[in-house]
Amino acid sequence: MAKRGLVSKIAEFFRHVLPAIIRPIRVLWHEIIGFLFFVLALIAVRQGISAVREFDGQPKSVFRLAMVMLWFGIMLWFAVSSFWRARKISRS
Repeated sequence: MAKRGLVSKIAEFFRHVLPAIIRPIRVLWHEIIGFLFFVLALIAVRQGISAVREFDGQPKSVFRLAMVMLWFGIMLWFAVSSFWRARKISRS
């Protein structure tokens, strides 16, 4: 009987402590991922400036500029959504 009491106390401890530990870890994870996507978006800005400077109207230049803009948009969206998700988790 003493073992059951101890096991239930340990289980109760983990039910209370784990959510308090996991939530900040999840928030931190989403913030780190958001930062990495933001850095990738900044790299696209540098490439975009280069593509605009070298733009000559040829299909190759248009395609390069379109791909850089698409990359920037996707990475920025992932960054913003990751920060938004982190905020949503921290407020729940």
